[in-house]
Amino acid sequence: MTAAAQGIRIRHLGHEPQVHPTAYVAPTATLVGDVRVGPRARVMYGAVLDAEGSRIEVGEATVICENAVLRGSAVAGDQPVLVADHVFVGPHATLLGSEVGRCVYVATSATVLQRARLGAGSVVAVGALVHAGTVVPDEYFVPPHTVALDAPVRLLAPGDPGLAEAVRRVGFAQVAFGVDAEWTDRISRYERIAEVRVAEFGTHADDEVLNLG
Repeated sequence: MTAAAQGIRIRHLGHEPQVHPTAYVAPTATLVGDVRVGPRARVMYGAVLDAEGSRIEVGEATVICENAVLRGSAVAGDQPVLVADHVFVGPHATLLGSEVGRCVYVATSATVLQRARLGAGSVVAVGALVHAGTVVPDEYFVPPHTVALDAPVRLLAPGDPGLAEAVRRVGFAQVAFGVDAEWTDRISRYERIAEVRVAEFGTHADDEVLNLG
């Protein structure tokens, strides 16, 4: 592979992406900061891998499909995105500050939130959500359009009457953003989350584009 096939690479907070010579990163994929793309990995069109103040690692022969988003963070402790070998991340999937074991299949539009861990050979099917801090065992199947929570993992359907309370107990704002606010005080909570993100994303003002695809 040539340097021209390494996407849009951006230096952030003094770190720049590293792409293995045998990997392919599509011209319209964007790599920001401490992103490491391993041997024979494939990062396809429109994907965004943004390490923020942490890092992203993509293992050997792993495929990141079109318009997927992988984002690390350090606003509530170090939350890298660590994707092992032979993983498939489908189109429009989202991985935030999470760990993905080898041979995992993350399907189209699935979402995996901060500090979740997907065991080797597990599947997160189309449109499913793995909530913050959830531990999915090896070879476990998360069905389409369900919500996986907790450790040990349990599954809830979107219309389950216990879903809101289950999500409240996750403490997502604290896990993801370091924001401790009452569940019922949504305006205060989301105002503080927005301020955290404004500060974090504001550091991109000093980014340097290293190439343009």
